[in-house]
Amino acid sequence: MKRSAAEIVREYGPFAGVEAVHGVTYDGTHLWFASGDRLNAVDPDSGRIARSIDVAAHAGTAFDGRHLFQIAEDRIQKIDAATGKVLSTIPAPGGGGDSGLAWAEGSLWVGQYRERKIHQVDPETGKILRTIESRRFVTGVTWVEGELWHGTWEGEESDLRRIDPETGKVLEQLDLPAGTMVSGLESDGADRLFCGGGSRGNVRAVRRPRRG
Repeated sequence: MKRSAAEIVREYGPFAGVEAVHGVTYDGTHLWFASGDRLNAVDPDSGRIARSIDVAAHAGTAFDGRHLFQIAEDRIQKIDAATGKVLSTIPAPGGGGDSGLAWAEGSLWVGQYRERKIHQVDPETGKILRTIESRRFVTGVTWVEGELWHGTWEGEESDLRRIDPETGKVLEQLDLPAGTMVSGLESDGADRLFCGGGSRGNVRAVRRPRRG
């Protein structure tokens, strides 16, 4: 396993009126984060909130190109990103113990926090298609260029892990500074991984190591 210190390249927030960040996603233009009772879109250049959607937003967040998906307690909401309207809901696999949400290859990928699992879920029915075991609490999930990454938080220590999607084996680990929480993880599709900062109410951008 390759292990190194995470290179934090930028911090966003804290934001006025935001007590905690529960999930993050990226729509190609804006960085979105969940803050309990709303979803917030941040301009990644200015660092300012550009718009908000009033919707229950308690854990992971994802974007499929048109819709936002947001965990709200024991369900996952499908939200029209343009209007903010909730279009449908499916049950969350962890029944309220979910943390971390990603969209990849037509499926949702949901972290189950204390169970140390990542589930591939049918976005229409909520059916679990397969499960990947992790070795630590899962606090965020993202796919980028065929790589599966997840965030961890356990014993006051957090890291970002690239794992084998078939076996769950840890291939690479980026250690965050002591006391730094990860609550939600998303890639910008290139060289940045966005990490929610939990009760600090901020989001950090960490450099994703390049291959080759």
